[in-house]
Amino acid sequence: MRFEALPLAGAYRIVPEPHADARGFFARTACVEDFAARGLVGAFAQSSISYNARRGTVRGLHFAAEPDAETKLVRCTAGAIHDVLVDLRPDSATYLRSYGAELSAGNRHALYIPAGFGHGFQALSDGAEVLYMIDRPYVAGSARGLRWNDPSLDVAWPEPVTVIAERDLAYPDWVR
Repeated sequence: MRFEALPLAGAYRIVPEPHADARGFFARTACVEDFAARGLVGAFAQSSISYNARRGTVRGLHFAAEPDAETKLVRCTAGAIHDVLVDLRPDSATYLRSYGAELSAGNRHALYIPAGFGHGFQALSDGAEVLYMIDRPYVAGSARGLRWNDPSLDVAWPEPVTVIAERDLAYPDWVR
């Protein structure tokens, strides 16, 4: 697999490098040793999926507060999504900058999202499914979010929003 640094400090696109033969191909999508060699979390304690029935669905922007901040490895396993990261680490050189990328079952890319980032996505197809690998168990009391259209974050969603949770609509703007 190939690690491509994103413009947000500590975030990466993980690109599988398939080994093909007559059967199809085989590719690694995560390896503790490869992640550790780059100083990244590579052991994941929890795996979750998100199924999104309708194109245009937005989930996020979510994060977990300290001391329960989560590192995630996110991949789209069916359909396609526009995945968004926002750096919420006040001491980071890329604080409050966002980045978006298409993840799809076809491109098989993943995004490595360090602890301290907000995360969300928009389904670009009906039936989009997203696989999350998370480095620690979920702690409900630490779950936080910021509004998907907070003007201070300058997140560009590629399509009109068709479905969004009441909780995501009610999150406040990020206070600088």
